[in-house]
Amino acid sequence: MTETDSYLLGRADAEVERLTRQIVTLGSDSEAQLDRIGIKHGEKVVDLGCGPGGVLHLLAERVGRSGHVLGIDRGRHFVELARRFVGERGLTQVDVREGDAYDTGLPRALFDGGHMRLLLVNVPEPERAVRELVALVRPGGWVASFEADYLPCCCDPPLPALDRLMDAYATYARAQNIDLAVGRRIHRLFRAAGVTDIAVDAIVHVFPSGHERRWFQKRLIDNVRERMLEAGFITREDLARDMAALEAHLARPDVQVTSNVFFRLTGRVGHGPVAARAH
Repeated sequence: MTETDSYLLGRADAEVERLTRQIVTLGSDSEAQLDRIGIKHGEKVVDLGCGPGGVLHLLAERVGRSGHVLGIDRGRHFVELARRFVGERGLTQVDVREGDAYDTGLPRALFDGGHMRLLLVNVPEPERAVRELVALVRPGGWVASFEADYLPCCCDPPLPALDRLMDAYATYARAQNIDLAVGRRIHRLFRAAGVTDIAVDAIVHVFPSGHERRWFQKRLIDNVRERMLEAGFITREDLARDMAALEAHLARPDVQVTSNVFFRLTGRVGHGPVAARAH
């Protein structure tokens, strides 16, 4: 991420649209996580990989007008969109800056809390982003991570075309050094970075007929289809055939779609030598 922007899903209009919808579709899941932390008015909070809005409004609500939220994202266009997002909502306690999640350049132990959502599943070397987030938070401050494990997602009745598409997507991700199952190991990443009092829960959703998120796997693949084709992970003919089969399958009211697993972690930055090394 320091030299080049290696965000897995790119930053084109399709990804902006997906992330904008995600602000709403994942809102209640993030609210439940943030409510458990006990964020106080007046706190100073950083959100790494905020995208075009993410949870900036949810964090702003919890720190109040006397607090401060700083959103960081690597993509200049995402930063511009996030600034528009907070401006339209009058969130004067929120700033958004362009920066590298591996090395923000910000002072260490500056914040009362740090947050990231669905960043680690989209970048190589997730441990570096974890170490940076932990280093930005004062000893005793809180951290929260909301991450995906994409591998268990499925539909029933099953569809071989979807299995082939997800196999190609997973192969593409591995070639970019991306771990699509990183959610299941975030507890280890944060513990290694010096976080204590770690608590993790997991959530899975079932999307019935008509639910907007039934199409999430198709949208992931759509966002990187040209890259997958160019790299030879799938042929154009196979992609067209399997995507058509997937669309028809998802349109059937008798098909049940189950989401990937989302892991939600909270913890506290320790005072000991492990935390010092993370800084």
